[in-house]
Amino acid sequence: MKYTYFDHAAATPIDDKVLLAMQPYSQERFYNSSALYAPAKDVLHSLEQARSQVAHWLGCRSNEFIFTAGGTEANNLAIFGIMEQYPEGNCVVSAIEHDAVLRPAERYAHKTTSVDESGRVSATELDSLVDDSTVLISVMYANNEIGVIQPIREVTKKAEEIRIDRSTRGVKTPLYVHTDACQGPNYLDLHVSRLGVDMMTLNGGKIYGPKQSGGLFVRRDISLKPLIVGGGQEKNRRSGTQNIAQSVGFSVALDGVQSIKSEEAERMHGLQKIFIEELLSTVPSAVINGSSKHRLANNVHITIPGTSNEIVLLQLEEQGILAAAGSACSADDLSEPSHVLQAMGISDALARASLRFSMGRATTEADVHHAVDALARVA
Repeated sequence: MKYTYFDHAAATPIDDKVLLAMQPYSQERFYNSSALYAPAKDVLHSLEQARSQVAHWLGCRSNEFIFTAGGTEANNLAIFGIMEQYPEGNCVVSAIEHDAVLRPAERYAHKTTSVDESGRVSATELDSLVDDSTVLISVMYANNEIGVIQPIREVTKKAEEIRIDRSTRGVKTPLYVHTDACQGPNYLDLHVSRLGVDMMTLNGGKIYGPKQSGGLFVRRDISLKPLIVGGGQEKNRRSGTQNIAQSVGFSVALDGVQSIKSEEAERMHGLQKIFIEELLSTVPSAVINGSSKHRLANNVHITIPGTSNEIVLLQLEEQGILAAAGSACSADDLSEPSHVLQAMGISDALARASLRFSMGRATTEADVHHAVDALARVA
């Protein structure tokens, strides 16, 4: 059966240009980049070129980016790397973070800021949770389930106000802002200075790059305690033989999506509009979850009251449509309602009747019509 894929928030196919760029580092240029001979130094040069290409899109210095094996490791490095240095400190995270942020935060004193019914964090409420022992704030750039874009610039401005206030009172505790931006690169600006963030997580598997690729931007004056120790690679922040193929592939993928993000966002917005209008016309009981204004262009998150998302997903698959009920990392346990939807005040029953459709490069208008028609028949 030929499937129509609506789960790009979970995984994307590797772009042909990415595969081509990665291929030499599996055979012809397989050398360990830490070795001293010339071919290995050439490979190391390729790694640093990849790092520079990533830094270009982030607007940072190349030595401020750490390559990791995906977004989960980068999130863990950001949380553990700061919190392990401040045993008396605490962190503040949003209630809709990915588990790769929530679970590490649970290891420390932490507070959780809520979201409104549209799925957005309030910088004012976040401010009320920060005390003089808070050393880290982590708020994702765009949510992986409902696609809602968070007010990161408001968060970082509030953090700067807190730093200034601490300074005037002689409080020396630092305050850092981290954002999980794994869902952002296809459509959003990643310039770290414009966003005002101190750390940012990226993931190649969401941007037509290889899975288990990505990294963490860390502002140059921030010290991180490493998760992985050994040979001191990545400037002692992430030891282990560097995966040149994955890193090069990630950099090419990031360059590809950032180069066309404006045009692709406009195309996605058009498809999103068609999807929502047709759905609400053919399935009047359907509800669109999350902010309509602050939303990733490729995301349509819906609730169809009275249905079971597990059953609907199976029936859609029988008609050639692949969609999701929420985060792919917890998709094997649909008995547990989404913590993201719960945070928005959506009941457990309605959460279990909710679906996510996330579009991508290959999605066409015909695909959207097909998906809505299939949903109407199932509903």
